[in-house]
Amino acid sequence: MSVPLIVGERSKPELSARPLSVGCLIFEQMDQIDFTGPFEVLSRIPDTTIQVMAKTVAPVRDMQGLRLSPDVCIAEAGLFDVLLVPGGHGQQALMHDEEVLELIRKHAQSERLLFSVCTGALLCGAAGVLTGRQVITHWSTRHLIRYYGAVLVDSRVVVDGNLISAAGVTAGLDGALVLVSLLRGHAAAQEIQLAIEYAPNPIFTSGTPESAPVEVLESFRKKYEPIGTAREREAIGYAATHHGAR
Repeated sequence: MSVPLIVGERSKPELSARPLSVGCLIFEQMDQIDFTGPFEVLSRIPDTTIQVMAKTVAPVRDMQGLRLSPDVCIAEAGLFDVLLVPGGHGQQALMHDEEVLELIRKHAQSERLLFSVCTGALLCGAAGVLTGRQVITHWSTRHLIRYYGAVLVDSRVVVDGNLISAAGVTAGLDGALVLVSLLRGHAAAQEIQLAIEYAPNPIFTSGTPESAPVEVLESFRKKYEPIGTAREREAIGYAATHHGAR
């Protein structure tokens, strides 16, 4: 990763002391860390309320079977100051779900903050809100961003106006801390980082395709191939329909 943060030409969020509302989208077969990582950070912002939402109020299970319970259904949720859009394999099933896509559109179009983590960026792309925007996603889907009219930036976290995007999975923690710093200042973000003892010191160096051993990377790619093929087919179809061939 070249830099920790990119700010686009659009005006970035302004510091504010007013109460904040955060909405977190969850769904079947999501990657729970895309949600629970940022939740750990954002829930510690003073004067902040968080609601967890899904298509219904029935519990959902993440990719590894963890059970998560929403507070409210999308239809009753309204708008939030910040909308968190996570990723995971289950994102693929929502790429044509108009209720989910309209939720994302409404927040983007009303200049609310839209915070995507991992392949949540693909959902934002399907909602049509990435055209001309700088964005990042999980390394395995970076090549698909162009199909949604977005500009890929090689960074752990990217800020472009009201759009904040984080790279894969654990990058959601970094994105959430950046979001806190933009809304409440650097000291507030640093205090939260200290409280959760977020001081990464990995035992291995396989966190990126560039640093992972070749055999580890190949093993992952074989397992990823089915969902990767489906995501690429979806992205190419979107581009053909909305932007012409790319």
